[in-house]
Amino acid sequence: MSNAAPAEAAPAEATSTAEGEAPPAETAPVEGKAPAEAAPAEGEAPAEPAPEEPKACAPPPPDEPTSEPLEVTVEDKSDSSVTITWRPPKTVPANSGLDGYTVEITKEGTEDWKAVNEDLTVSCRYVIKNQTTGDHLLIRVVAVNSGGRSPPATIADPILVKEVGARPKVRLPRFLRQRYVKKVGEKINLVIPFSGKPKPVVSWLKDGEPLDPKRANIRTSDTDSILFVRQAERVDSGSYEMCVKVDDFEDKAAIIIQIIELPGPPASIKIADVWGFNVALEWTAPKDNGNTEITGYTVQKADKKTGDWFNILEHYTRLNATISDLIMGNTYTFRIFAENKCGLSEECATTKEEATIVKEVIDYKPTPFVERDFTEAPKFTTVLNDRSTTVGYSTKLLCSVRGSPKPKIMWMKNKMILNNMDNPKYRMISTGGICTLEIRKPGQYDGGEYVCRAENQLGKVDTGCKLEVKSKTCLCRC
Repeated sequence: MSNAAPAEAAPAEATSTAEGEAPPAETAPVEGKAPAEAAPAEGEAPAEPAPEEPKACAPPPPDEPTSEPLEVTVEDKSDSSVTITWRPPKTVPANSGLDGYTVEITKEGTEDWKAVNEDLTVSCRYVIKNQTTGDHLLIRVVAVNSGGRSPPATIADPILVKEVGARPKVRLPRFLRQRYVKKVGEKINLVIPFSGKPKPVVSWLKDGEPLDPKRANIRTSDTDSILFVRQAERVDSGSYEMCVKVDDFEDKAAIIIQIIELPGPPASIKIADVWGFNVALEWTAPKDNGNTEITGYTVQKADKKTGDWFNILEHYTRLNATISDLIMGNTYTFRIFAENKCGLSEECATTKEEATIVKEVIDYKPTPFVERDFTEAPKFTTVLNDRSTTVGYSTKLLCSVRGSPKPKIMWMKNKMILNNMDNPKYRMISTGGICTLEIRKPGQYDGGEYVCRAENQLGKVDTGCKLEVKSKTCLCRC
C-alpha cells in the first residue's frame, strides 16, 4: 500500500495543469542565437514562415494654402456698390484643394480690413453692396482652404464709389487692327476715336515707355486722339498703346507700326563654278533688310565687250542660281540687287572675278572612207514557172535577176541558144533586172524546156520551165 501513493499523485498534477494552471515557463533563447525550430515529424509538411508585420504608414503631408488669386479688377460700380472679378490662384495643392474666397475692404488711410461676405464664395465675381457714395475703398481677395488663407490679392489704387456715366471705349479703325506699314520719310497721321463719360483721360505708350515728344505729337479732343509723326524714321517702329480711363475703368488698344526702307545689297557674291555655257553663282542675304523681309533678288550680267547690263533673273528667292545659255568666247561679270516691299536696293553686290566661256578646241579626225564592194554574183529573185498555151496565141516567160556587174542574159530552148536576130518568133527583153521571153504565135513544135541564164564575172545561174503548146479544139454541131 505504501508504494501506491506516489503513483496516484501524478494524475492529480496533470489534472491541475489541464484545469488552467500555467505550464512551466520556457527557457529564453540565448542572445544572438535564433531559437531552434522543432523538426517536422516524419510524413508532415514543413511549417510555413510566420507572416511579416505590416510597416506603419507615413503620415499625410500637412495641408497648405493656395497662392494668391490673380488679376483682381473692377468690372462695374454704382453709387452704392462695386463689382469686382478675379481669376483662380495659379497654385492649388492637391491634398487641400480650394474651398472658396473671402472679399475684404477697408477705407483709404486705414488698415481695418473687414470681410464683406459672411460665407465663402466659389464664384470669381462678387458685388460689394451697401457702400457710401464718395468713399475710397481698398479691396482685396483671399483664397481659403483647409490649409488656411492665401496671400491677399489687392487692387493697387483706391476705388471711388461713384456711378460712371459711360464706360470708356477705344474705337480702333479696322485698318489699324493689323500691322501699319509706312516708308521712311512719310508722315504718320492716325486718328483714333474714343467714347466715355465724363471725358476720359487719354495716355500713350510706345513699347511700354512714354512717347518721345521730339518724335511724336499727340493731340486729343473730346472724341478722338491723333498720333502725328512728321517724317517717319525706323526708330518710330514699335508697339503703340492708347489708354482711355474714366475713374477706375479703362480701355486699351495696341497699334503695331512698322517703318521700312530699301534694303542693303547682298553681303557677298561669288562665282562657284564655270562649265560649258553655264556659270553657278552663290551669294548671302543683305545685312540690312530695310526693317522688312527680303522678297527676292534681281540678277544681272554684263559682257566685257559691250559692258551693258541685262536682267537674267527677277524676283528670284534663292541664294544660288545657275546662269545658262552664255556665249562661247565671251567674258561675263555678274551683279545682284536685293528687293523688299520698298523696291530694289540702291547698291548691288558685284562679282570680283570674271567668268570666261572658253572655246573648246575640237580636233576633227574623220574616219577613213572605206569603199564598199557592191559586186555580187547573179541571183534570180523570181524564177520561171511552167506554162501552157494554145497554138497561135502568143505567150511570155518572165523572171527577175540581180547582180553586179549587170549580168548578161541568155535564153535557151532544149539546151539550144535562142537568138533574137536569127528567129523573129522569139523576142528577148531585159529591163531593170526583169527578163522576158516572148514567143509569138507558137506552133505545136514550140513546146519544150526553156532556160534563162544570167552570167557575169562572179558566176552564172540558170532558171528553167516547161512550156506546153496545146492544139486548138474544134467544137462542131452534128
